[in-house]
Amino acid sequence: MESLALHCSFAAAAATTTTPFSLSPGISLHFRSTPIPKSPPPSIFPPSSSFPALRSPLNSLLFSPLPKRRNPLLFLTRATSQNGKDPPPQTTPPPPPQGAKLLPFLISISIGLIVRFLIPIPVEVTLQAWQLFAIFLSTITGLVLSPLPVGAWAFLGLTTSIVTGTLPFTTAFGAFTNEVIWLIVISFFFARGFVKTGLGDRIATYFVKWLGKSTLGLSYGLTLSEALIAPAMPSTTARAGGVFVPIIKSLSLSAGSRPGDPSSRKLGSYLVQSQFQASTNSSALFLTASAQNLLCLKLAEELGIIILNPWVSWFKAASLPALVSLLLTPLILYKFYPPEIKDTPDAPAMAAKKLEQMGPVTKNEWIMVGTMLLAVTLWVCGDTLGIPSVVAAMIGLSMLLLLGVLDWDDCLSEKSAWDTLAWFAVLVGMAGQLTNLGIVSWMSGCVAKSLQSLSLSWPVAFVVLQASYFLIHYLFASQTGHVGALYSAFLAMHLAAGVPGVLAAMALAYNTNLFGSITHYSSGQAAVYYGVFLRFCWFSILTLDSNGG
Repeated sequence: MESLALHCSFAAAAATTTTPFSLSPGISLHFRSTPIPKSPPPSIFPPSSSFPALRSPLNSLLFSPLPKRRNPLLFLTRATSQNGKDPPPQTTPPPPPQGAKLLPFLISISIGLIVRFLIPIPVEVTLQAWQLFAIFLSTITGLVLSPLPVGAWAFLGLTTSIVTGTLPFTTAFGAFTNEVIWLIVISFFFARGFVKTGLGDRIATYFVKWLGKSTLGLSYGLTLSEALIAPAMPSTTARAGGVFVPIIKSLSLSAGSRPGDPSSRKLGSYLVQSQFQASTNSSALFLTASAQNLLCLKLAEELGIIILNPWVSWFKAASLPALVSLLLTPLILYKFYPPEIKDTPDAPAMAAKKLEQMGPVTKNEWIMVGTMLLAVTLWVCGDTLGIPSVVAAMIGLSMLLLLGVLDWDDCLSEKSAWDTLAWFAVLVGMAGQLTNLGIVSWMSGCVAKSLQSLSLSWPVAFVVLQASYFLIHYLFASQTGHVGALYSAFLAMHLAAGVPGVLAAMALAYNTNLFGSITHYSSGQAAVYYGVFLRFCWFSILTLDSNGG
């Protein structure tokens, strides 16, 4: 589910904090003059002098605390001032650019202006609808080109719709009360609870202990733990950055497998690819495993497609293909992208040591388990009990706040949640009004006529539209952004082509998860897996260089 803002925050967190599966507490990805005044969590690694290797020992320099490193700029200036003269003053880096990026801004605005003033308004469409359509296209173009951060650009689009009289204020802000959007926001808080209590880390560590004697078994252990956590941790990006990236990073380094280096093929590359692909399958398996799933069903409901008992219906339809994919992905990658290290006999012992250091399950972890079991139960049985999904999530969050697992500062500091609330509500609101004003039906009618002229049956049209929806994601850096922009339009095209409504709605929703792994920028978790490992590669090179390597 996941916005790009979230993956940035988790990528940064994974790169700069010491996690239970991270390197020695003294190591930092940034040059600091003082240590972080916070006791680090227990590390899985023993002292560097007795560090066990997984068949391929790694240079111990990587696992020793870095000596205090001088500022590189100061080092260079002092090195050139050997004659006793005062060193030249430091040059401060230029401030980051402020305001909108000019070229993306001009392109985004031009798209809307061209549609509004140069393209004739179709006779079936009102002036108000066409004007909103132009604003919507400018907003979507800006989400792709990023002249401003996503939330800021969406707010500009919302402001434009009000200033031009296209939408009244109450209508423009109507989507901010949307139940699904608030369910997505609360899911961010649940994810923070998993990371804060260490419950997700503990579950994954148990699977490493049970299945980690071989590289293939290690991959299956991580994949199964991902699937187990997914229904109660509705953020693929949070699972990646908060749980699995630190574990994979530490296991890879302990095997002498470094990112960006030929040694990455020993273990790390395989584990990263396997876990990355598995995350999309686990997100498609459960309705509550990713935020965009909930949004898809909400948008389908606005077009008259009602999914009864959605959690169970989603799982029944997804279970066979998703479970088969989860089971086959590690094996297929093992054959076509094989790791050089086939056995990891020390991984279970390392995991056991880590669990011993973590101690027994804490009270907060038990509360987290109980709360999420209650939430999932209410999500599954909500229709029978008359409890909407968002109310179940509100009950769960209230319990976490009352019992002290989370505090309100945790919620306030979850910037990605509030950012998502802002821009997501704008997109959903605009998409809903485009449907109400007839733009979506007009577009679907045009597509239907084109398909009829080609004499395509609905199964063929289904394949063509699904493939188009999937491949267009190469233009997007967010799954939820893609859904907000195109899901309603493509679903309307399916209906106009005669595709059964439930089939079209569910297939588009499943594809929304699957295209999250096609590129390194296609989703939040993609950027986490890709970005964190690139930074860690840079850090490893600096570490070797600073020690004379």
